[in-house]
Amino acid sequence: MKTPRTVLVALIAGAALTACAGPGDEPASPSPSPTGAAPVTSQPDPALSASPSRPNPTWKGGPSTPPGVGGTTLSGTIRAGVEPNCLLLDDHLLVGGPRDLLKAGAKVEVTGRPEPGMMTTCQQGTPFVVESARPA
Repeated sequence: MKTPRTVLVALIAGAALTACAGPGDEPASPSPSPTGAAPVTSQPDPALSASPSRPNPTWKGGPSTPPGVGGTTLSGTIRAGVEPNCLLLDDHLLVGGPRDLLKAGAKVEVTGRPEPGMMTTCQQGTPFVVESARPA
């Protein structure tokens, strides 16, 4: 006789829970993806991806030009950082630029701008976004 009581209690509990929903409450939205992220419904704005704070990975270098507003020119010998693929010039972490020219031990002149708020995987130096570079 315990089975009918259990079924009755379950039915009453279910009815009480559904009664909690007020009239006009909308049904729950579909569950998120397995990663918990919402699906992308639009393409990124190309104007935002051309931000000067982000280097262009297809950049091939070129002649040195005077720095633009807020730009800086650094020159010296590049040294390797403590993390792989991290290059430093005068305590500035070089971000972007032509990696065939920017190598540890190379004497270069780079033009760009410091980005102290930029997050990197390197553990040292102030990020410096390279806009142009040439051998010194």
